[in-house]
Amino acid sequence: MKIKFPGFFKKRLITFILISVGIFCLGCVLNFSGAFDYIEHKAYDARMNFTSRYTVPDDNICFVGVDQYSIDSLLQERGYGWPWPRSVYSEIVDFFHEAGAKCVAFDVFFTEPSVYKGSDDTVFAQSCAQFGKVVQVMFDSKSISGQVFPIKPLRNSAAMIANITSLKDSDDIIRRARLSFSTKEGEYPSLGIAPVLLDLPPESVQAELGKIKKEVPSLKDGSVLLRYKGNINRYPHYSAYDILRDWNLYKNGQESELVPADFEDAVIFFILYAPGLYDICSTPVSQVYPGAGVHMTLLDNYLNGEFLHKIPLWSQLLVCLVLSFASSFTVYGIGCTKFRGRNPLMIFLVTALVLLTIVFSTVSFAAGIYVPLTCALFCIVSSFVACLFFSYTSEGKQRRFIKSAFSQYLSPAVVDRLINDPSKLELGGEKRHITIFFSDIQSFTSISEPLEPEKLTDLLNRYLTLMTDIILESGGTIDKYEGDAIIAFWNAPVDINCHARVAVEAAMKCQKAIEEKTEEFSKIAGRPLLTRIGLNTGDAIVGNMGSRQRFDYTMLGDSVNLASRLEGFNKQFGTYLMCSETTVREASREGCPLYFRELARAVVVGKKEPVVVFEPVERAVFLKRKIFFESFDRALHLFYDADFVQAQKIFSELSVQDEASARYAAKCSEFINSAPGTDWHGEWKAAQK
Repeated sequence: MKIKFPGFFKKRLITFILISVGIFCLGCVLNFSGAFDYIEHKAYDARMNFTSRYTVPDDNICFVGVDQYSIDSLLQERGYGWPWPRSVYSEIVDFFHEAGAKCVAFDVFFTEPSVYKGSDDTVFAQSCAQFGKVVQVMFDSKSISGQVFPIKPLRNSAAMIANITSLKDSDDIIRRARLSFSTKEGEYPSLGIAPVLLDLPPESVQAELGKIKKEVPSLKDGSVLLRYKGNINRYPHYSAYDILRDWNLYKNGQESELVPADFEDAVIFFILYAPGLYDICSTPVSQVYPGAGVHMTLLDNYLNGEFLHKIPLWSQLLVCLVLSFASSFTVYGIGCTKFRGRNPLMIFLVTALVLLTIVFSTVSFAAGIYVPLTCALFCIVSSFVACLFFSYTSEGKQRRFIKSAFSQYLSPAVVDRLINDPSKLELGGEKRHITIFFSDIQSFTSISEPLEPEKLTDLLNRYLTLMTDIILESGGTIDKYEGDAIIAFWNAPVDINCHARVAVEAAMKCQKAIEEKTEEFSKIAGRPLLTRIGLNTGDAIVGNMGSRQRFDYTMLGDSVNLASRLEGFNKQFGTYLMCSETTVREASREGCPLYFRELARAVVVGKKEPVVVFEPVERAVFLKRKIFFESFDRALHLFYDADFVQAQKIFSELSVQDEASARYAAKCSEFINSAPGTDWHGEWKAAQK
């Protein structure tokens, strides 16, 4: 490649320098205005997730959890329901007192006297006082009820009171922590720092806390960036029941699996770990992370000097400026040549620059240095695009550049949508007539419980991929996944003709695809997967909803709620696909070839008026079993007319081959024995969702 520098290229050089400086300034403005916060948070989380697997948790930090196993075992052996007597916690404290543990930090509120009354609180307080190394917690809520402390006996017997107030970012994710919190009554250390201060005289605590704050790499607001070690279960953990069981064995001189000596000098966090009991928070490594894990991470980071260091502001700006120039001069340097493959080469080099920046940022992150990434990538990409745009404009190739460059990086459909209507990126919604889809796997909890996490993940991924492919191929929009549940809709944001018909046929195709995969899913799940689907057509508000920093394209409205209820209403009849009368009417008008069996005048939870619901049936199946369907329809109308004796007779005959008929036969017997009121008009009312 031969590079030339005529006057034209010198002018271009000056222009490219100005572009680099302009992009750098724009990047600074956007960065300081908070425009990059959301993306930067996600980039930060991705690096934390990636690097956390290579960290090693401190094995002197462990937790004892009140899990479901402990609750069930104590109920069975001692008859203790939840909440437990405080005397149980005293046994926990006594165990670790005997062990010579460094401390026991309770991430549990004891703000009310024990419901067991008597000396229950006193026993617990005495154990805490005797040990002398128990940390209790308080919470400072300015928006709720002010400061919340433990009851007086426990507060007085605690070696220290620590604050567990969390520090969330704008997207409600906890990436930082404070070492202490100031309140009207004084300054309280965070629960993660309290164990470090326990051995100090009370009068020295504040001085030591101030010293620690000067030692750690804190941000401007005094908080520190936490380095998470992955799943909280990477720390040594024990069930509360196992501790209680082995403590009793140890006291009686019997052999036990756990002995106090195993916990000498260990820092013990006592937490609630049963579903529905522990506080769930969002962190970079998990959206459902136990709050106690934040405090354990804070302690771990301090003891091992692993807080993240954020590079100074001047360093951030210098990195962005250098990368902006590097990106611009890549375009300029190659643009000065006559090399035919310069366009792919420019793209390759700038892509390499982006990748190198990401790799450098990730490696630095692993080494404990946080280099903000979003502004740097913005400068690279924006300088590259701006310089290319200028380059092709000056050479009369603007249109060709835009078409070739964007087609390599973005989906044409997405590009067209954003170009034609940028407002789609803004918060807000519009009223649309849509068909809504809700699905849920039957008995998924019992399916998932015996499965290893890897197998469960593999099963869900296969299932969701299968269903999603069918929905997307039909033009549907996936609203969200909720575990095994899928929520989708048709006719937004893109208009779809005959959306009710398309949705019904897609739902039928989903059921057929699941049936074809029965053998594959059964090998993993140990049983066939059966999925309930509910469909409804109606008006709903569809659009981007959420906060300014984080929003989703989703839907709201009564029609959406009804579709959700119909999915669950399948349980009433043992069916797996149910749609409303509105969906049936519109799908039929649109030429849907399916037969729709009327199932009931359903009164779903939250509704007073009945909704006629139907089960779609393949036309071939209907023709083959026409007599059956006609008999069912006749019996159904007898049921509507309150002729329960005749209806039961027909339903009983049909029940051998149809679960819905069996349910109706049972309902007829119920009404024969206890007739419905005079205001009954054939409704089938659901008692639960």
